Amino acid sequence: MPELPDVVVYIEALEARLAGARFERARLANPFLLRSVDPPLAAASGRRVTALRRLGKRIVIGLEGDLFLVLHLMIAGRLHWKTAGAKLPGRIGLAAFDFSSGTLVMTEAGTKRRAALYLVHGEAGLRDHDPGGLEVLDGDQAAFRAALGRENHTLKRALTDPGIFSGIGNAYSDEILHRARLSPVKQTRQLTAEETARLFEAARATLMDWCERLRKEASSGFPEGVTAFRKGMAVHGRYGQPCPVCGSPVQRIVFAENETNYCAVCQTGGRLLADRALSRLLKQDWPRTLEELEERRQAGRRDVSARSTSANEGAGPSL
Repeated sequence: MPELPDVVVYIEALEARLAGARFERARLANPFLLRSVDPPLAAASGRRVTALRRLGKRIVIGLEGDLFLVLHLMIAGRLHWKTAGAKLPGRIGLAAFDFSSGTLVMTEAGTKRRAALYLVHGEAGLRDHDPGGLEVLDGDQAAFRAALGRENHTLKRALTDPGIFSGIGNAYSDEILHRARLSPVKQTRQLTAEETARLFEAARATLMDWCERLRKEASSGFPEGVTAFRKGMAVHGRYGQPCPVCGSPVQRIVFAENETNYCAVCQTGGRLLADRALSRLLKQDWPRTLEELEERRQAGRRDVSARSTSANEGAGPSL
């Protein structure tokens, strides 16, 4: 899912192309993309773009008459800037938004259609789409600490809850926690003052760093390579690869459709976190440390080697 840095760079690219442009029409390839009925989508036609903004992970295009187009890309939705009147791609095309300056195409990979489009009226209508989480780049440490402590959750869940923090998802929460040297399963109310300060600074630094990286990557063009798995990430999407800080293999916890990546040495004192499904199956056989995991891997290799040797010795002479 495009997260805060991706959405920020999308909006900056759109501002350069849409500021003052006239919205002409929307061409929907999938009628289920539109989730609102009042005002009707046709009411937006002919109005000029007045502003662009981010609302959590949503992109908001402000139009004359206090109307707002709200685009929620969800997991697989992406945006593409094309010449005016560009044709929608067949299988993945969701909608084309024609402006006087060009056409914004919205696509979604996969078979599940989760992306959404709304047209709302006024700031009150827009607030209905605001999950209410703290903007980490705008808030101070006191506001961050207050948001973190409202409920007792794991740090991973707290960072990715849009009602607690705005715009952070699975990918950048992994990067933030690695930078802060904190376990993803540590409880929010167990944090010391020093750990809270460390997490706050890590969150701000990670988000600002990636905003800048993605700006440079897009340069003056439109950001086409939006992905949750980026070269240069420390742990996210890097299971089994060496941690850039200590060199130990990156570990993971898989639950439902999400995967949490972390470094056991940098974040959990060498302790392996239990994968819920697998540890329930293995029970006491679940390795507790990296050393124990490596010992089991070595033992497994020796067993395979021994079985192979035994099989070769028992075989008769070839004819």
